[in-house]
Amino acid sequence: MERTLVLVLLLVPLALVVYIVGVRILASFSRPVPEPPPPGELRRVRLEYRCSLCGSEVRMTRAPTEEPEPPRCCMEPMELVAAPER
Repeated sequence: MERTLVLVLLLVPLALVVYIVGVRILASFSRPVPEPPPPGELRRVRLEYRCSLCGSEVRMTRAPTEEPEPPRCCMEPMELVAAPER
C-alpha cells in the first residue's frame, strides 16, 4: 500500500509537468508568422559568396532586403555559393 501511494505521489506531478510542456509546445505551433520588418531595417539572411578571382569567401547574415546585391571583391561581383532553401 505504501509503495502504491509513493508511486502515485511521484507520477502525478510528473504527468502534470509532461502535460504542461506538451501544451506549450503545441501552442507555440499556433503562433502566426511575424510581419516582415519595415523598409530600412536589416533582415536575417544566410548567403555565402565566393570570389572567382582570388577565392575569398564571405557569409552574409544581415541585409536590407532578402535578396541583396552581391558584395564586390577584386573589383568584380562575388558569386553566390550557398543560399538557404525556401
